Amino acid sequence: MSSPLSGLFVDSDFPAHVSSLVHGGDTQLSLHSDNISWQRPLDICASPSLFSEKNRLNLGKQGILGDCWFICACTALQKYDRLLGQVFPAGQCTWTNSNYLGQFTCRFWRFGCWVEVTIDDNLPCLGNKLCFSHCQDQGAFWLPLLEKAYAKLHGCYEALWAGQVADALVDLTGGLVERWSLESEDDRGREKLFSKLVSLKDRCAMCCSVLHNRDRVMELGELHAYTITDIQHVVTKSCKDLLLLRLHNPWGRSSWAGSWRKGGDGWNDLNLKDSARLLSEVQEGEFWVEKQEFLQEFDEITIAFPYSHEGHLQSIWTDLPLLHKQQFYGSWVKGYSAGGSRNNVSFPENPKFWLRVKEPSEVFLSLMQIPQGGVKIPEPVHGVYRRNLRHNKTAINAVGIHVWKVEKRRFKLQKTLSSLPLAGTSSHCYDRQLHLCCNLSPGYYLLIPSIFLREAEGNFLLRILSTGNFTLSECAPSWNIPSANADLTCGMWETQELSGQWKKGSNAGGSRNFASHIINPCFPFSVPDGTPMIKLMLRQQHDGEKCHAIGFHVYPVTSNQSVFSLEPCVKCIPHSHCQEVSKLCVLLPGQYTLVPSTYLPDQESDFTVTIATKMERKPIQSHETLGKMLQEVSFVSAMK
Repeated sequence: MSSPLSGLFVDSDFPAHVSSLVHGGDTQLSLHSDNISWQRPLDICASPSLFSEKNRLNLGKQGILGDCWFICACTALQKYDRLLGQVFPAGQCTWTNSNYLGQFTCRFWRFGCWVEVTIDDNLPCLGNKLCFSHCQDQGAFWLPLLEKAYAKLHGCYEALWAGQVADALVDLTGGLVERWSLESEDDRGREKLFSKLVSLKDRCAMCCSVLHNRDRVMELGELHAYTITDIQHVVTKSCKDLLLLRLHNPWGRSSWAGSWRKGGDGWNDLNLKDSARLLSEVQEGEFWVEKQEFLQEFDEITIAFPYSHEGHLQSIWTDLPLLHKQQFYGSWVKGYSAGGSRNNVSFPENPKFWLRVKEPSEVFLSLMQIPQGGVKIPEPVHGVYRRNLRHNKTAINAVGIHVWKVEKRRFKLQKTLSSLPLAGTSSHCYDRQLHLCCNLSPGYYLLIPSIFLREAEGNFLLRILSTGNFTLSECAPSWNIPSANADLTCGMWETQELSGQWKKGSNAGGSRNFASHIINPCFPFSVPDGTPMIKLMLRQQHDGEKCHAIGFHVYPVTSNQSVFSLEPCVKCIPHSHCQEVSKLCVLLPGQYTLVPSTYLPDQESDFTVTIATKMERKPIQSHETLGKMLQEVSFVSAMK
């Protein structure tokens, strides 16, 4: 049925066309795409609304699209008005407004910031019914509209086929999400998790998943996700305490064959009043399950961190607000910063970050992979530190992060990394986002995110959220990424960074063309035996038009002569009007002095000198494994 309305908004960027449905045709959706029509809510029902007046009828149902992971996250979200208002802003003109335009805007948190996605309300249908998600109240359209906006964000509906509930919850809340594996916990660990689950049931979005099929409850479905909609303590007729969980299946049917199904034997153990109350709360697709049955049949719980009334993310472990946060973007680049796991001698090549904790704090270190393909990330702080990897569309990598405490910012990197980290991921995992929770005392910490495989490339977002004050800074690289043909820079490097200043009338001596050259600052350094290569870099504080012409000379040191009476053995000239200059060289073992200078005398600036020595390293003693998750096929942990 065609719409009688005219003059409504039509989204040309995500049109009512098969291109918005499928791309590549790798799923069952391609079998239906030719039969799908696009209709607006006023074509589908007489009185459409965004939300049902009965809140429980806003529960979501999955259609022919395999996106239960997203539907579960949305269903978990809809009972929290603040979070739902974040992704579906209030005040939008709907079908009852005279200025209705058929246009809606949704918001999603994508890799560090909230982004708005505007769509029209043409929705995919088979016949005269929605063929993808819909609500229990089929006159409520918040869920199919949100699903369409999410599909537009990903390029098409088919891109939502199979995914992680945790990823959807992060995109919908902008917070942190934990996944609790019930298989890996002993009885004591499970009891601890359930105690925490009960304490958070009214404040957190919660979901659970079946990763492996069981013969007894085949209807549950392998690789399927559910929403935890309630948790209740009950007392049986025999005075036994039980914990019941109410679950919602996005398929829209109960699918539960346990003793607490409708008509099951479990209800005979409760008095009529309690059983009637609990059964009256069950909507289509919901069912109750007792804790022990839950532990036998479900493999994983996914829980989103709560927000306080003031809008601050809270720790699920201490309830303290995470008032302080900071984030950095980075990349693992082959031949430069893709050092691999701690099993590899090249591990120190990975990106490194300084964390300074100023007071005792509960700190969450979040590492999020940014997919390589069509995702725009902010410009780098250091242009040489990361590359645009969007041309290389690959699956996500197995990633991890480790933390070392150091006494001060100047330390021996190799010695530090040869020791056990203070904290770290137990194994590298194929997760889009993972995080560590650490209780840290004041001091300096070195953070190193890594991919398990050496030379594997990727982009990432590092977020730090803390109860206490801290500062986070990136350890800037000391040299430019070489060209693809320059293999000389591969390997292990030990760096020393020194600060200095040219001050007029004191030590701003200028180049060797001037007699005052000898008053320039001098930086002695040594080249040990077996060192094949040295990198030297001079960086001035000024940039842009304020840059001085800078360069440097390296002189050998002898026992009976001034260095300035000798010819330099390394020259970084002519002096250049740029922020930094560098030189790659080979020096014999011995003592040397580096003399940085501006071209003209009496030009002032602060500067840093970096001396990097290429070293042959012994392998770091580490035997990391990928862990159980990585032995599975890539889609095993994805919810269909």
